[in-house]
Amino acid sequence: MNKRFGVKLGRHGVAVSAVAAAVGLGLGLSFGLGSSDPYLVRAIFDDASNLVVGEQVEVAGVPVGSVQAVEPTPEAKAAVVLNITKPGFQDFRTDAHCTIRPESLLGENYVDCEPTEPRPAGAPLPPPLPVIPAGHEGAGQHLLPVQNTSSPVGQDLINDINHLPERERLRIIINELGAGLEGNGAALHEVIERADPALRETNRVLHILAEENRVLSKLAVDSDRALKPLAEVRAKVADYLVRSNEVAEASARHASELAANFRDFPPFLEELGPASERLAHFGEETIPVMQDLSRAAPGLNKLFALIPEFSEQGTSYFTSLGNFAKTAGPDFVASERLLNQLLALGAQAKPLAENLSGLLSSFRETGGIERLMDFIYRTAEATNGYNALGHFLRVDFLSSAECPIYTARPEGGCSARFPELEGSEGATTSQLKSTRSLLEGAQPHAVATSSRRALRYLMGEEG
Repeated sequence: MNKRFGVKLGRHGVAVSAVAAAVGLGLGLSFGLGSSDPYLVRAIFDDASNLVVGEQVEVAGVPVGSVQAVEPTPEAKAAVVLNITKPGFQDFRTDAHCTIRPESLLGENYVDCEPTEPRPAGAPLPPPLPVIPAGHEGAGQHLLPVQNTSSPVGQDLINDINHLPERERLRIIINELGAGLEGNGAALHEVIERADPALRETNRVLHILAEENRVLSKLAVDSDRALKPLAEVRAKVADYLVRSNEVAEASARHASELAANFRDFPPFLEELGPASERLAHFGEETIPVMQDLSRAAPGLNKLFALIPEFSEQGTSYFTSLGNFAKTAGPDFVASERLLNQLLALGAQAKPLAENLSGLLSSFRETGGIERLMDFIYRTAEATNGYNALGHFLRVDFLSSAECPIYTARPEGGCSARFPELEGSEGATTSQLKSTRSLLEGAQPHAVATSSRRALRYLMGEEG
């Protein structure tokens, strides 16, 4: 019964033994965490032949537990219960993997497990193995599925066919192979992958490469672009390698000095620590500046893009400026005398400017501007009048060279009075006509004087 079970499992793959190994490793990790309950891993293998209870469970060659039980499953697999007792190994993750390996030429096997895949320091761990719920076979144990196990076919199983004649061996191989492949192509594919870890890892690598095919294609294109310039300057690259070799040889001749530098390097790093902290603080303080520069970057890029065009346009300007400088240079030199005279005038005018500044400041502070405007307004109001005939000028300025002084009595042919008119109240129409006739026959000087007298008469200022 056990032999049939073992052979049948061996025909369908290796995953069962790997699951058992992972279960054992999980149990060891559980005890490593200090739990009082045993850490049991139920690893499902395709084949667990020649694996007996009590065999070791190892992680990287270190025993971490033992095989507690080997049981068949309804799916024609082998459930290997691994009891992990080694502290520090009782934490199997969902990416754990177990493999059944031969321990000796006598056919004894052991379970080799890897609790989790290697990853960089600080990278998050996958979830732990799920626990089989109550009511199911192996309740309370950590389940490692057949996809995470492998059980290579043992050499003893291969050698068993040598006991038969070659004809029968060939017939058995062909018949059994055909029977095994009938309707089980997918299962055979999975068993072969689990039976050979190298195939599994190869498939994993190919899967990763398939996912990154666009990146790899871009890498090939970019590499071609990067190597093309290098190929054009390969002579310089070769010379660089030669010079690098000379530098390395020179460095080797100063090995003692380099050793002294390396001895001084740790104290230098200690002294560099505070400076690095200050530099980090400076970097934090400059974050707003860098953010502002980032926002201004589009405008700066546009500015730098326009600078060449601006330079080209400015060439003609500076050429014209140079020609103008050549032409205007003698004029500027000739104006030096004038500038010196203006400088002397400015020095002499300084007291006047200071006095004028004081006058204007005082004029502004004491309300002089308002008083000046009042004076202008009042003067205009005092020298102008308005009656039924319209606007008239109250004050008359003498402009005649013969009569420069206003007098109330005639002097030297000049008179500031109009001729006597009839009446004393105001001018009638007949009086105005007589005045007009009188003015028409008078001399220009007399006309002007009479006009002024007539206006005063009309205003009622003279009788």
